[in-house]
Amino acid sequence: MADTLSQAAPTTISEDETRTYDPASDVVEQANVTAYMHEKGFKTFDELYTWSIENSEAFWTDMANRLEWYTPWEKVLDDSEAPFYKWFTGAQFNIIHNAVDRHLKTWRRNKQALIWEGEDGSYRTFSYLAVNREISKFANILKSMGVQQGDIVSIYLPRIPELMFAMLACAKIGAAHSVIYGGFSVEALAERMTDAQSKVLITADGGWLRGKIVPLKQTANEAMARTPNVQTCIVVKRTGQDVSMESGRDYWYHELLTLPIASPKCETVPVDAEHPLYILYTSGTTGKPKGVLHVHAGYAVGISATFNMTFDIKEEDRWWCAADPGWVTGHSYIVYAPLIEGATSFMYEGAPNYPYPNRWWALIEKYSINILYTAPTAIRGLMRFGDAWPNRHDLSSLRLLGSVGEPINPEAWRWYHKVIGKEQCPIMDTWWQTETGSFMITPNPTTPLKPGSGTRAFLGIIADVVDETGKSLGANEDGLLVIKKPWPSMMRTILHNPERYANQYWKSEPAGMYTAGDSARKDEDGYFWVIGRIDDVIKVSGYRLGTAEVESALVSHSSVAEAAVIGLDHEVKGTAIHAFVILREGKEGNSALEEELKAHVGHEMGPIAKPEKISIVTTLPKTRSGKIMRRVLKAQALGQDPGDVSTLE
Repeated sequence: MADTLSQAAPTTISEDETRTYDPASDVVEQANVTAYMHEKGFKTFDELYTWSIENSEAFWTDMANRLEWYTPWEKVLDDSEAPFYKWFTGAQFNIIHNAVDRHLKTWRRNKQALIWEGEDGSYRTFSYLAVNREISKFANILKSMGVQQGDIVSIYLPRIPELMFAMLACAKIGAAHSVIYGGFSVEALAERMTDAQSKVLITADGGWLRGKIVPLKQTANEAMARTPNVQTCIVVKRTGQDVSMESGRDYWYHELLTLPIASPKCETVPVDAEHPLYILYTSGTTGKPKGVLHVHAGYAVGISATFNMTFDIKEEDRWWCAADPGWVTGHSYIVYAPLIEGATSFMYEGAPNYPYPNRWWALIEKYSINILYTAPTAIRGLMRFGDAWPNRHDLSSLRLLGSVGEPINPEAWRWYHKVIGKEQCPIMDTWWQTETGSFMITPNPTTPLKPGSGTRAFLGIIADVVDETGKSLGANEDGLLVIKKPWPSMMRTILHNPERYANQYWKSEPAGMYTAGDSARKDEDGYFWVIGRIDDVIKVSGYRLGTAEVESALVSHSSVAEAAVIGLDHEVKGTAIHAFVILREGKEGNSALEEELKAHVGHEMGPIAKPEKISIVTTLPKTRSGKIMRRVLKAQALGQDPGDVSTLE
């Protein structure tokens, strides 16, 4: 790892990129974080943040006291077996009591919890009372199928309400869920079900995406043939297509709902604070996917606090996290945090540009969405179609925007702010991971914003940029992004592999800190700029260049919608940059444009960063969270096996 932090190339930032966007005074005054700041007796956010890290257990106690507990905890943080930290030990808790049950005792019982629209235009809504009925029925069906506390139920569904209900039903009875993204292959599904030792799979006949049926049941059948431990398969009817059902194993969900086993009443089971809530598989650049384990209580505390203060959720808001529940953003900020906070969530089944590039903007107008949270790759993908599509819709209901999944390049940030937010909506650019469970670095509505920066750490979180020895680096020095103290929503271990958890995240250099695997720098204001994965660094003639920086320079050209760069061996430079670009709609690729793009990068970043070669492409390999898989591009360029591609869309 030592070689990854050698001499850094000089970085040129344009004057426009250094502009700071200050929040409006009324936004600051009405923000949830401002109310908490005043409650604690502080005049500035900096004072509140300093207190929160110097008194982190007191801060997290405040956040925990926002929730309801069956029995209180004996200790806020147990670090006796570090890095296997435990939070709120001794307490009895269940995330479902906080996400659903407690709202039924208030006026929220009749408030809309979920508004859903299918790609085909179908429409369903559920109040908190209705959500409770749906998950109780599902929970009772699961119990009748032999699901017990501690079991792991695999879920392989499209983006439909039943996906949320299945997750919540598992948690209600103390079982853990393993949601497997609906775009995964037979091999990926079988591997994850086998690793989780799931006896029950919940799937659907199919799902709609870009006007076509995704054959989920067909994939599930092939996967179950490779996974003999699955004894029961519950199938939701979504498309109505004919599918193969195995007698004695496969059951239609709509038929089970008509049976006495599907009672609408089911008690939520109190569990230990550290009881497993879910497994979510994530993969690195090599090796088998990791089963990241999260637990009930600490996870609930972290996601509810970050959702409340970062996205400033109000009772009247309609919240849209346009992710898929199959990855961690969906778990934390589609399903659990919005319900805990009593919010109204919108969920959409299909693609953002189907049948036309205005689908999202039409939905925002139709449902008066107030907050949109999505990935930079989606923003850039829609940006390439131009301003006319969003401009034909009334987007005035929006008051906040959000970004997640990868660093957002300044050009996309400014388009998002100007064209979608009409320069009125602060952008919450959040950095976090499957492993962290909740936001680690994020602004809040009171934070002055810099396009492309996630700004600063969340309350109670100590983030830093360090070298391999753990020494904090100075302003604008590239280094390793680390978290220096544990936090409640952190992963607890890797399923079946605690050694990998300890060694990969806590014991590798610099030891004793959570090492995220990302490189970053802090500027003179203490704002974090995430460069990308440590392995997403290219050394050209001895200079280190972050792939995200070169890609950002390419996307700042008016013809480019998206870009990815890799390093390939070069006999003179050691490594040369090879760029892949997707052009904006209406732009045509030719040799003159390729030369123009090379010159543009040289102008933006210096001659050392000029790509050796530029390829015009129509698609890029991406994970389900929108991260570009550069190793796949590199393997293809070299004619090599790309390795584990199970997380690709």
